[in-house]
Amino acid sequence: MTDRLVLRGGTVFDGLGTPGRRGDVLVEGGKVRDIGAVEAAGAREIDCDGLYVTPGFIDAHSHSDLVPGMDEPQPFKLFQGVTTEIAGNCGFSFAPLTPDSAVVVREMFGELAGGVEVPVGSFAEFLDTAQRDGPTNHMAYLVGHHTLRLSANGADEELRPGAVETMRDLAAEAFEAGAVGFSTGLIYPPGCFADRAEVEQIARVAGVYGRIYATHMRDEGRFLEDAIDEAVAIAQAGGIRLQISHCKAAGLPAHGKARALLERIERARLDGVDVVGDQYPYLAGGTVMLALLPNAAAAGGGGAMKARLSDPLQRAQLRKAAERGNPGDGMWASTEAAKVIVTTHADTAVVGRTLAEVAGPADPFDTLCDLLVADPAAAIVLEMMVEDDVREIMTSPLVGVGSDNGPPVGLQHPRTYGCFPWLLGTYVRDEKVLSWEEAIRKATSLIARQFGLAGRGVLLPGCHADITVFDPARIGHRGSYVQPDITPDGIQAVLLEGTPVVVDGEFSGNRAGRVLKG
Repeated sequence: MTDRLVLRGGTVFDGLGTPGRRGDVLVEGGKVRDIGAVEAAGAREIDCDGLYVTPGFIDAHSHSDLVPGMDEPQPFKLFQGVTTEIAGNCGFSFAPLTPDSAVVVREMFGELAGGVEVPVGSFAEFLDTAQRDGPTNHMAYLVGHHTLRLSANGADEELRPGAVETMRDLAAEAFEAGAVGFSTGLIYPPGCFADRAEVEQIARVAGVYGRIYATHMRDEGRFLEDAIDEAVAIAQAGGIRLQISHCKAAGLPAHGKARALLERIERARLDGVDVVGDQYPYLAGGTVMLALLPNAAAAGGGGAMKARLSDPLQRAQLRKAAERGNPGDGMWASTEAAKVIVTTHADTAVVGRTLAEVAGPADPFDTLCDLLVADPAAAIVLEMMVEDDVREIMTSPLVGVGSDNGPPVGLQHPRTYGCFPWLLGTYVRDEKVLSWEEAIRKATSLIARQFGLAGRGVLLPGCHADITVFDPARIGHRGSYVQPDITPDGIQAVLLEGTPVVVDGEFSGNRAGRVLKG
């Protein structure tokens, strides 16, 4: 049986921003061998007439870290045309973990595990396990600053003697093992307790290995400009590439700041920093519920947080800071209780309801605190952005696509199941905010180059045959914030290194992905 395959008669996009051209694609031995008018007697053929043939999409920002460990294959990204995900974002990686730090991760951020047991072990052991479990699509991993800090310092705010040196050593071990870079989530504990100098120490290690720095910045709202300046300075300290995660102008005080964000990125590039960003095309974001509260609420871990929120005096102090809305004060002042939907909580009766609905006649802030006392790992979706900002950021050639998905369990943000089809159907075909070739570039080569994924994100002879075939007339996603887990429309075929894993819109059942190492 031959492994030769011809994608016949589609409109082929190279992923570099070139308009598509009608042609055939010959795949053999896991690679693209020829593009054009292909003659390949005896090869299997897939009819692509009327369809677009593109490089497989690369999700710049995922939280699918432990999805390979789920009992069944999870094709939710393949159904979006995604062939590779970058995980370990926002400072949250699931390695390296000690027995003590794993306890904190389970308690505070266990929702991101998707029901999979949080492992204890080195980064190398984590990658080996992910490969052995069998990814459904390709996975590349960042090492998270939260995890490094928890394993070196516990959940304490102040650094212990030698903690920075331990973080540097653990980061080096992760890069040796294959981490493609490191990430921060500087609005979340414990990363929020770090100053710039601490993160610069890790950036210098990343620079030795030529890795990337991906950041959920310290502020994405009123103090957005300062946060970008800090991210750029950290990248400069290590001489490394910079990825600004989920670019947005979040919260009422920041609406209209899209241009300021893009000007800061453009200025940094002129100053010699290789910086790009990623974006999910929605007005609402999704995060852990504790992100609504000031950083001080979570100091010391989940047990300390529950005790703090249960104390009326400390709760009142946290409320005052939350309503102030300065950096480190959380996102409470940037949204409204009626725009916050509970998506994960131990009390299933509150899931799918807004914070205002859960509170009823009670005070919403007190209700928030009570919910966190009951479940420190609770998660939310909250509306933060406005359409004009989303569209302006989207049109920048320096901003690619990243879904910021959670694991495919429970009530997730619709971006988990439909980010890429939603972008293509709504903003490209229907609204014409982007051309097809530009949107495809932003979903493929722009991200592959930034994360060092050689031979991916392009559709050229010699590249890996990670390929997506979709119907431009049907591509889209009908999911909503209360019913997100609807399979997108229009994805006809997906190949992973030449292996068809989606054919005629149906998943093959094969775990054909692999772990891609830096």
